[in-house]
Amino acid sequence: MNAAAIYHEARTPLCCALDPETLQITLRTGQEVDRVTLIYADPYEAGIAGGEESWQGRRMEMRPAAQLEHCQLWRAVLRPPYRRLRYCFEVGQGGEAWYYYEDGLRSKLQLDNRVQCFTMPWMNPSDVIAPPDWVRQTVWYQIFPDRFCRGGSGRPGGLPWRDGPVTNADRFGGDLAGITAKLPYLARLGVNGLYLNPLFASGSIHKYDTTDYARVDPDFGSEADLEQLVRTAHSLGIRVMLDAVFNHCGPGFAPWRDVVDHGPSSPYWNWFFIRQWPFQEGETRDGRYFSFAFHGGMPKLNTNNPDVQEYLTALCESWVQRYDIDAIRFDVGNEIAHSFLRRLRARLKARKPSLYLLGEIWHDAPAWLEGDEYDAVMHYPLQSAIRRFFEDKAQPAAAFGWDVGRCMSVYAPQVNTVQFTLLDSHDTIRLRNRVSGEAEYWQQLAALFTLPGSPCVYYGTELMLEGGPDPDCRRCMPWARLEAEGPHPVLCQLIALRRQEPAFQSSEIRFLPGEGRLVRYRRGEPGPGQLEVCLNAGRQPEAVGPGGADLFALAWDGETLAPGGILIRRV
Repeated sequence: MNAAAIYHEARTPLCCALDPETLQITLRTGQEVDRVTLIYADPYEAGIAGGEESWQGRRMEMRPAAQLEHCQLWRAVLRPPYRRLRYCFEVGQGGEAWYYYEDGLRSKLQLDNRVQCFTMPWMNPSDVIAPPDWVRQTVWYQIFPDRFCRGGSGRPGGLPWRDGPVTNADRFGGDLAGITAKLPYLARLGVNGLYLNPLFASGSIHKYDTTDYARVDPDFGSEADLEQLVRTAHSLGIRVMLDAVFNHCGPGFAPWRDVVDHGPSSPYWNWFFIRQWPFQEGETRDGRYFSFAFHGGMPKLNTNNPDVQEYLTALCESWVQRYDIDAIRFDVGNEIAHSFLRRLRARLKARKPSLYLLGEIWHDAPAWLEGDEYDAVMHYPLQSAIRRFFEDKAQPAAAFGWDVGRCMSVYAPQVNTVQFTLLDSHDTIRLRNRVSGEAEYWQQLAALFTLPGSPCVYYGTELMLEGGPDPDCRRCMPWARLEAEGPHPVLCQLIALRRQEPAFQSSEIRFLPGEGRLVRYRRGEPGPGQLEVCLNAGRQPEAVGPGGADLFALAWDGETLAPGGILIRRV
């Protein structure tokens, strides 16, 4: 037995309260293990000093939960009657068994009361990770405001609307009134969440260098225009998420200007990370001050500072109160102080418990998702897993399950259901520019909509809009073409399925073995509502076999799925 592969710790996600009374326990082992038994009891069942007596515990067979490339996961779900648990594992291979405790693996044939068991001391209700439930039922649509639609309430003088490449120097005049005018179209498309890139005053087109966090940028209109947008969206069943740029500010932010002018005597000196004085504003590789990605025009805010924390927290409270927004996305969310995020969450959730707090983090982020900071992050690792499989034609179907399973294993199940999943954004090359053809385009989107998470499509996805690396991924929305062609029916059907099928809104997923590059997985609990998804990413037709009613099919003749084909059906 590969002892080094066996791992557990009594913390999320391996020991995770799903609700105040339900506990999920996960063990990782090598692939050679063929059975695992959870042995458990209340810590005080035999008295306070119960370890001095023989402790046998109760037994529960753990079920295989996920097959990863070099290991496998086993899972058990139980309801401790007193909301606490003492436990260990019996790990079996062939005719042999070992016991796995908190202080290691033992080969003795009976439980040893002298070693340390794992413990869930108490399932406090306030410690249970509980993201807003509405998010798992949401399909998001991301808009880069300047390039979406002109409605006339913003600053005049934008460039003529055009197709093709763009730069960060081009201003086309998209505004809040234009977005509001297109909300009925978005409702018909089926999306029910709107993610808006920054709206507040800034000297740039992208607005990630904020000058005034309390004032809507005149390029986009006024505060009244934002109020109207949110009201209209809510009347159509669409929730709204604003972008908060709190890791850094822009060069025109008043506290930064005061520091530049007055140096250490400025009351805002400690709002930033100044390391040399005097300094010239500019590229910061020499360490004169900390900034985002060495960009001298984006000085880094000191979110450890209580005054900065209070300023930004009060600002978010004002956004919630004035505009009635439903969510906030935090730019560069992994560089913001944990202490600030905990304080911010407590204040905002007290004001609006259903508020969704999303961090922009491009890597695994369990430290931010334990229930006291963000509700979710942008799931770029899942995007990478999908992209890697479709771009590397040598990968077998099993590799897709390994990589997706690894992404899911990092977080609690209730977090996986609300992770913000995406295939492209304002920061990446557009999906159409990195796929081999139209069939792969729709297969990747089918994966996005049928895997756990709260999926987001970038504006223009319904037309397979092209775009290279930033800033070319921020092209103008081609409304003339949309009016002539309409949104692609495949996307419309995928959105509808994602919203109407509870199985796709759950965290339950099981990958089925398959040959070649035929990816097959099932979503939801076994029973009438369970769904099966098949994606033929290979070069040959694949026999799929009989199943239940087809809900969506592309390149499927009832028996075989052609290359590039998609099949979604009831089991």
